[in-house]
Parts: sequence; structure tokens; C-alpha cells
Amino acid sequence: MKTLIHKIYLTLSLLIAVTGAALAQSSGPSANVSGSLLDEQGKPMMYATASLLNAQDSTIVKGAISNEQGVYSFDHIKKGRYVIKASTVGYQKAVSQPITVDNGSVTVPELKMLPNAHNLNAVSVTASKPLIERKIDRTVVNVANSPLAAGNSAMDILERAPGVSVDKDDNISLKGKQGVTVMLNDKLTYLTSAQLATLLRSTDGNTIESIEIITNPSAKYDAAGNSGIINIKLKKNKQTGTNGSLTLGTAYGAYWKDNETLQLNHKEGNLNVFGTFSHNDSKRIQHIDIKRIITDTAGKQTYFNQFSPLISNNHNNSYRFGADYDLSPKNTIGFVINGYFNNEDDSNDNRTYIGKNFSTVDSSLRTVSGIHQTYNNFAVNLNDTYKIDTAGQQISADLDYSRFRNNSNAQYITDFYLANGGMQHPQAFLGNLTPSNIDIHTAKVDYAKPLTKSVKMEAGFKYSDVKTDNNLQQTTVQGAPDTSVNHFVYDEKITAGYLNLNKQFKNTSIQAGLRAEYTRSSAVGDSMNMVQRIPRNYVDLFPSVFINHTINDKNEFSLSYSRRIDRPQYDNLNPFTYHLDPYTYQKGNPFLKPQYTNNFEFNYTYNKSITLTLGYSRTTDVITEVPGTNPVTKVAFVTQKNLQVQNAYNANLYAPYTITKWWDGNLNATLFYLGFKSNNLEGSNLDRGQTAYQIRATETFKPLNGYKLEVTGNYQSALTYGLFYVKPQYSVDAGLSHSFANKKANIKLSTSDIFNTRRNDVTSNYGSIDFDIRQRRESRITRLTFTYNFGSTKIRAREHQSGADDLNGRVKGNN
Repeated sequence: MKTLIHKIYLTLSLLIAVTGAALAQSSGPSANVSGSLLDEQGKPMMYATASLLNAQDSTIVKGAISNEQGVYSFDHIKKGRYVIKASTVGYQKAVSQPITVDNGSVTVPELKMLPNAHNLNAVSVTASKPLIERKIDRTVVNVANSPLAAGNSAMDILERAPGVSVDKDDNISLKGKQGVTVMLNDKLTYLTSAQLATLLRSTDGNTIESIEIITNPSAKYDAAGNSGIINIKLKKNKQTGTNGSLTLGTAYGAYWKDNETLQLNHKEGNLNVFGTFSHNDSKRIQHIDIKRIITDTAGKQTYFNQFSPLISNNHNNSYRFGADYDLSPKNTIGFVINGYFNNEDDSNDNRTYIGKNFSTVDSSLRTVSGIHQTYNNFAVNLNDTYKIDTAGQQISADLDYSRFRNNSNAQYITDFYLANGGMQHPQAFLGNLTPSNIDIHTAKVDYAKPLTKSVKMEAGFKYSDVKTDNNLQQTTVQGAPDTSVNHFVYDEKITAGYLNLNKQFKNTSIQAGLRAEYTRSSAVGDSMNMVQRIPRNYVDLFPSVFINHTINDKNEFSLSYSRRIDRPQYDNLNPFTYHLDPYTYQKGNPFLKPQYTNNFEFNYTYNKSITLTLGYSRTTDVITEVPGTNPVTKVAFVTQKNLQVQNAYNANLYAPYTITKWWDGNLNATLFYLGFKSNNLEGSNLDRGQTAYQIRATETFKPLNGYKLEVTGNYQSALTYGLFYVKPQYSVDAGLSHSFANKKANIKLSTSDIFNTRRNDVTSNYGSIDFDIRQRRESRITRLTFTYNFGSTKIRAREHQSGADDLNGRVKGNN
């Protein structure tokens, strides 16, 4: 208790000191000028041009573009009198009253823009964003107009994002580190890696606007995710009237695939209604070859050589619809309903050869398996946003409920053979029936208030309640049938609150934040009438500090620190044993503890484009997949354990460039080191690490009007992660798009992994563990996608972002 009080005292002292210094600091000879633009209905006017003019002679001092909230900003403005002029296609120009810039920042009263008297229904305004943008606190991948996004799922696109990699078990890593939190539209997903994979593969890439990679989040975000947050932003309709788009696509790799998406939106008066439905069929194959050596207590070695061609046939359906209604110019309420209903059929013909070496076979076994899985998700969000005043004070609230119903029915039939082909044992049967139910309730409130012209406060509260119910019914037949029932229930409640204070100085901004989370969890396992209860209750504080300094118009840097947590995924806590064949199984660990990370980051930006980032993090009780063997039964297994420490260093360079007006590109290079230490792991002390690097280059060509060609190359060197050695990975993707019919129609042709080089090969040699996994997924796929946009093309200006997808990221689904 004393330690907790001491943490609170130190953190609050930091906040008070930063705020006091901020309030005491006087502004220098330049200031920040900002304001917002509204349309005739009082809605934010996005992507309008705002010009800062000298009030005396009307000369232009600076220009800016309003963001999605209609906000524009000018920094480093000298003392004087100015006016703001706003303009955009289809609207009359708007001019503000003169303003005076003296000491401190200036907030300009809202400017309303009225439409021209002419009918502009046929006018379509488009803006081209670079594929990758590096902002001060995040990297943004603008996939909306990329040919590489056409026909791909969210998971396919995520695998191509800078610094992101996905392993054979669908675990997502960022700059080599696992522990990534994935959000959808600023909402946590609360899913395990496999369930998250289901969600991402159900999300059509054509519905994605951008992917944000946030390596050091502030206290406003949930504290989960030691390596950062990946926020997937879905497309927002910006047009009035009735409009939509239809996407049809086909693809071929080893098998044919298809995808279809329909988006509709209607905006009239104060009401905005929107909906999306997507369907895709995807049949894929992956080859998994495993070589392992088992050493018994007498030192005798047995060699296992396993070959597994796994064919997966997926049918995915996802939907999203909702509405926003403006009760007044200040108050907007809304709801969003989304979900999916998917099914998957997997078949595998697994052959394992056993002998005293890999070339000599003493016996073998063949396991033929069939797995039928269904995944159903339903989620609803209710939201309310109230703008208290024009100075930026507002309050927002969200209520969310998510339900997941997953079922798996697996059957494994194994035949045992002697070296001469005769039967060694009677045929064995294994059946797994694994229904899994997950219910998630969340509620949150966020409040923002400018305390002065240069000091802003943010505060919020969040409560989440997650309950998972898993029931494994396992039947084995080898002679006499045997049925066992294992029931596992996990209940987790998190109460959280945060406070952020932001102060703007002359050329420097400082933000200090503190987040507190109280976690109550209970794991109850009932296996063979033996009940095991593991309750946990703990309070954690998560401070964060961000300092940004602008040296001049071309040079700026920032420093940041945050503390974060990763709680175990629900399926990793489940203690039941899942057999894949008589010699292989996976088992959870109900005694897993949360892991904690301290992140430090330095960021330097030149000319608003070239960025150098240096980072260091230290993680304690790091959750890591650990393989093991039983020298008596010669069975291999995988489970999760807490290692003592992980130290991670990284350096990232992002450099966009333009060669000609029709050819530009960017380079994203990351150098990192991951080191792991743990005492008494599998009978010895672990101390290993390796320096590795990732390089990703993207070239964009626009040789003719309406055509765009993108080529992306990616290379990741060999790296060490815990007990695993991951071999190099590399691939090249390319895509061509063409817009026609007054840019209403678009056709895209792309090929991923053109040279069919993408592999996921892993080895481990530690203590008694010795295995080599070679995995090749169907990665070379050619896609043809057609999109047609129809309906009104008038520009509109608003869409709500709600907030509860953050829990869905710890739930498990298909692969």
C-alpha cells in the first residue's frame, strides 16, 4: 500500500509541477492561431483552405487545410493584426473579423461557410494523400486509394504496414516486438490473436481508410499493448444525399477466391444513416513441415519428421450499420451495430515419420483431420457528443456491448504403421468439441476543456467487464472410448480513469498524463471434477510524458515516455490440453501474470517529412510462447510462460522522396535489438538476443492521367524472439489501378508476393528442445477488383467515432 501511495504522490507531483511551470511561463514573440470552419448546418467543413492574411495590406502570411473536425491551425505567428479567409469548391468565401496576436495563442471565432447559389451536384472534389504519412506521434498508412488494398482483407493489408509482421500463429509484432494492441475506429477489440485474425480477415480492405501505428500512446488510451497501438480507421462518408459504392473482386492463388462489398449512406438534414455489408470466400493452402529431436533421460534421441498440408475454406460475412442525429448544433447522438457470421472448414493429411535419424524410418503415423468452425459476433455502440462551448470544451460518452459465439468440432483419425507398412497399433480417434462464448460490456466518458488559451485538460473514465466461457468436450477411442469434459470460465473487470494536461509554449508543447486501472479477475477451471480458482486484484498507475519542440520551420524533435501493461490472452489462461495428434498438444497456463513495459522514445523530423526515431523499452514478466518435450512419452507441446526481462532497442528512419512529378516513393528502415533473460527456464538460465533489421520501400508511379502503379518491397532479417530463431523473410508486391467514368469507377489489378518468396521458418534449440518448423502459406495471389461509386457527390462534413473495440483484441477465432 505504501508503494502505491508513493507512486500516486510522485506522479501527481509531476503533473502539478508541469502544469505550474506551464502556467507560469510567458509566451514568446510568436504564437499559435487556430479556429474552426462550419458549413451552413453548423457541421465541420473538412479539407477547406484557410489563409492567414495581414489585416493592413491583405497579403498572405500562411495557409492551412482544415482537418476532419473542420479545425485549422497556424503556428509561429508574430505579433500583429490579421484576418482569416476560408474557401472551398462549391462554397462562398468567408472572412473573419480582424484578430490581434500578442502574447499567447489565439482562438478565432467559428467561421460559417455558405454554399454557392449554383447547383454543384456534379462537382467531385478529390485530394491525393501519400501512401505513408509520418506524423508527430504516429505513422499513418493511407490505404484508401492504394491498388494494394483492393480485394485484400484487413489482415493482408496489416502485414504490409511499415514495421509490422504477423507470425505463423497470427501474432502481430511491431518493430520485432509482440504485445500490439489493435483498435478499430479508436476502439479496442478485446480479442485473442486468433479471434482477432478472424475479425481482420472478415474486414474488406476496401472499407479501410487508413492504418495508424502509434508506438507510444498517451494516458487517454488504454494501457494495454507494450509495443504500441495499431488503429484501423474505416472509411467515413463525406457526402450529403444518398450515395454509396459497390465493390466486386476475384482472385487466384492455389484456388479461386471472391469478395463483394456494398456501402450505402444517406444524409439529409440532421440525420445521417450508413451501412456496409461484405462477403468473401477464400480457400487457401499452407504447408507446415516440422522436424524435431526428442532426447530421453538415458540420452537416446528419437527423430520426428512431420509433413502437414493444411487446406482452409473460409466463408466470411460482415456488416456494419448505424445512424447519427444532431439534436442541436452542439449535441449529436448515434448508434453503430456491427458484427460477422463466418464459417471455416479445415482438412489436413498429416504424416509423421519416426526413427533414429531423419533418414531412417522405424515407424510412422498418419493423422487425417477435419475441423468445422463457426464464428459469430454481434456488437452495438450508443454514443453522445456534446460541444459545451466554441472554445473547445466538450464531453462524449459511449456504451458498448459485444458478444462472440465460437464453435469448433474437430475429428482426428490416426493410423500407426511399422517400417514395413504393417499396422503397429489399432486406429485411434480423437474428437474435440469446443464451444466458446465471450460477452463484453464497456462504458466510457471523455471530457476536454481549455483552461487557458495555451493550457488544455483532458480527463476520462472507463469501465469494462469481460466474461469468457469455454467448454472442451474431448473424446478419445483407442480400444475403449473415453470422454472428458473441461469447463473454464474467466471473468475480468477493469475500472480506469485518466488525466492529461497539455501546455503550449512559444515553440514547445508539453503533455503529462496519468492513467489508473484497477483490475479484478477470476479464473475458474473444472477438469475431471477438480475445480481450480485463481482470483487476482491489482491497481496500476500508468504515467506518460510528451515534449515536442520546434527548432525552426524545418527542424523539430520530441521526447516521450509511457508505462504500459499486457494482460494474458484469455485462451492462454485456459489450462486445458488440446491434442493435435498423439505426439503434439497445446496447453494454457492459468498462472500467467501480466507483463509491464516502460517505453522511451526520441523523435526527430526534418522538413515535415524525414523522420528519425530512437526507442528503448524494458518489459518485466514478459509473456512468451515456450515449447517443451516429455522425454518419457516423447510428446512435444507448447505453452505460455513469464520470462523475467525483455530489453528492446530500436532506430527507425522514414524518408519520403520525389524523383519526378509522376514518380515518388518512401523508405522505411528499422534497426532493432531484442534481448531476453530468465532464470531456471527448462533447467537452465536464458540469456539471448540478436540485432535485426526491417527495410520496406514503396514506389508510386502515375505515368498517365487516371493510372497509378505501386510496387512495394519488404525484407526482414533473421531475429531471435525468446526461445525461437526466426529466419529471414522477404517479398515484393505490385498493383495497378485505373479510374474512369468521371472517377466514379475504378479497376485494380494487383499481385502479392510476386516471386513467391514469403515464408515463416522458425527453429528452436534450447536445453532439451530441438525443432525446425518450415511454413509456406499461399501468399502469391493475383486480384482483380472493380469499384463503382454512385449517388450524390456533394461534400458533407461529419461522422462520429465511438470507443469500445479495445477489449475485443484478446479473444480467439480462426486462422
